Amino acid sequence: MSADSPAAQAEEILRALIRFNTVNPPGNERAAQEYLADRLTDAGFACELLGAEPGRPNLVARLRAEGGDGPTPADGGEGPTLCYLGHVDTVLADPADWTHDPWSGDIADGFLWGRGALDMKSQVAAEVAAATSLARSGWRPSRGELLIVSVVDEETGGALGAQWITETHPEKVRCDLLVNEGGGAVFEYGGRRCYGVCCAEKGVFRFTITTEGVAGHASMPGMGENALLKMGPVLDRLGARQPSYLPTDEPLAFLRGIGEDPDDPQGSLARLRAADARLATMFEPMLGVTFTPTRISASEKINVIPSRAELKVDCRVPPGLGEAEVREGIAEVLGDEHASEWRITFSERVMGNRSPMRSQLMDTISAWIAEHDPGAQAVPVVLPGFTDSRHFRLAFPECVAYGFFPHRHQSLLQSAPLVHGADERIDVRDLAFATEFFSDLAQRVLA
Repeated sequence: MSADSPAAQAEEILRALIRFNTVNPPGNERAAQEYLADRLTDAGFACELLGAEPGRPNLVARLRAEGGDGPTPADGGEGPTLCYLGHVDTVLADPADWTHDPWSGDIADGFLWGRGALDMKSQVAAEVAAATSLARSGWRPSRGELLIVSVVDEETGGALGAQWITETHPEKVRCDLLVNEGGGAVFEYGGRRCYGVCCAEKGVFRFTITTEGVAGHASMPGMGENALLKMGPVLDRLGARQPSYLPTDEPLAFLRGIGEDPDDPQGSLARLRAADARLATMFEPMLGVTFTPTRISASEKINVIPSRAELKVDCRVPPGLGEAEVREGIAEVLGDEHASEWRITFSERVMGNRSPMRSQLMDTISAWIAEHDPGAQAVPVVLPGFTDSRHFRLAFPECVAYGFFPHRHQSLLQSAPLVHGADERIDVRDLAFATEFFSDLAQRVLA
C-alpha cells in the first residue's frame, strides 16, 4: 500500500486522532480539530473552527465546485450539499483492561487499536482521508459542494457540538445529504449478507414509577408500610416481558430485506432468535417500545422504613410513536388492575427521528455495496439509541441523513461488543474499504 494512498492516509489520520485523548468529559478536542483542519486546509478546503467554548471547537470544512463563490447549494445554489459528519470525543478507557494502550493507535494482528477506533474516529479518518485525497488530486464537485463537519461533545448529548452548531450557525452546516455513524457493519442471516443503513433513531420517554407507604422504625418491620417492597412486583413484571411489538415502516422494511415476513414480526423474530440470538438482541428493539429499569431509590437512612420508593425506567420509542404508546405499554406490562398502587411521571419526552428510506442517496449506497460485495445488499435499520443525526434532521427537515460506515471484514457481531468496551479496534481492511466508499460517494453524488 502506497504511503500516499487514501487507505494509508486514513490509517495515519486515525492513529493520530486516537493519540489525542479526547475523553468526554472534559473533551479537550481542540488539538484534534486543529490537526484535521490543517490537513483539510492544505488539501484546498475552506475551514472554520466554531465553538461555544475555546477549548472545544467544531470543525466545518467546505469544498465547492470550481469557481463556486455564490450561495451554498443548500441555500438555493446549484447541486446538493453532501455532508460527512463525525465526532472526535470519546468515552473513557482504563488502560489496565486493554491489550494495547487505548491511546496508542497500535497496529497489530491486522487491527488498529484504540479508544475511538470504532466510535467514531475511524469514520472521521476515512471521511477526511477520502476528501483530502480527492481534493489534492484536483477533483472538485461538478455541482454542489462537499462538507466535512467534525463536532465535539457527542458522547454527552451534543450540547456544545451538533446541537450548538445547528442552532447557532445553521447557515454553516446546512446540508441536503448527510452520512454519519450508526450503521454499515455487515451481518449474515439466512444466507444473505446485509449492511444496515441507519434511517431512523428511537426517541426517549424516560419515566419514574413511584410507590407510597408509611415510614417507621426499621427494627419493627410490621410497624410501617414499606414502599420499597411494593416495587417487587413492578420489577418482576418489567423483568418478565416487554410491551407488544408496534412495528413501524423501517423495521418492516428491515424484515423484508433479510428475507423474513413483515406480516409476521413475532414469528420473524422467533426465527431470527433461533438462528442467532445475538442478532435478535440487537434488532428486536426496532420493533417497538422498550422498558429498561436502571435506578431505584428509597429510604435515605438504613434504619427507616421508606415511605416512598422511586424506580427510574429508560424507555425508548420508535419514530412515529409517542407517549400514548408508552402508556399503553405500561398498562400492558404492569397491569391496569394494579395502577392505583403506583404513580407514573415522565422526566423526558423526546420523539424519535427519521429520514426517508427511499432516496437517491439510498440507491447510491445500495449500488456501491452491490458492486463491492457482490450478492450483498443494504437494508434499513433503526438505531435503539441516538446520534448527532437527530440535531441535523431537526434543524434541516428536508435533509436525508443516514448512518453508514461500511465494514466488510469485521462483522456487526464482532464490532458491536467493542464499542465503548475494552480492546476497541478496527480491521485495517475495513478502514480502507470505508475510505473507498466515501471517496466514491462524493464523486457519484456531486458529479
